[in-house]
Amino acid sequence: MGAARTPRGRWVQEGLRVLAEGGPDAVRVEALAKRLGVTKGGFYGYFADRDALLEAMLDAWERECTDEVIERVGREEGDVMARARLAGALTFSGDRLLPIDLAVRDWARRDEAVAARLRRVDDRRMALLREAIGSFCDDPAEVEARSLIAFCVAIGHHFLAAGHEGRSRAEVLDRAAALVFGR
Repeated sequence: MGAARTPRGRWVQEGLRVLAEGGPDAVRVEALAKRLGVTKGGFYGYFADRDALLEAMLDAWERECTDEVIERVGREEGDVMARARLAGALTFSGDRLLPIDLAVRDWARRDEAVAARLRRVDDRRMALLREAIGSFCDDPAEVEARSLIAFCVAIGHHFLAAGHEGRSRAEVLDRAAALVFGR
């Protein structure tokens, strides 16, 4: 009886973990095999080369952070702010998607194909924000400005080291959301 192959998805998910930890240069077939506790031979049953794995990783990231988030938010009931918060929480908080997203953003600074993929993902995210904000705001310029502010806060606050004069980051983010999504 032959040994069971490591599923393709495990290679992709481990690759995403390594990407989040060390960037695209850290994603190496031999290192992934070691982390998975397998030989690298099984890798080539799924992927022609490392570039094919990187592409599959980007596909998985895009599907999880856009398609699945948009689908989940679409099933939710509640007001615009609650749904927008859910989208932000699913995408930009926690220890799963956020580190991957930040690593992809860094990678996109050096790779035009990744930058194009990131633009597509960000365009879909912005469309979701425009739709949410457009549900209570009629001015297209204001919808765009509020969407941009919301998106910049969602990404940028992870890089901000400043304190908030006696307020917690969560309190300030809640207030920022109320300002952006206020009617």
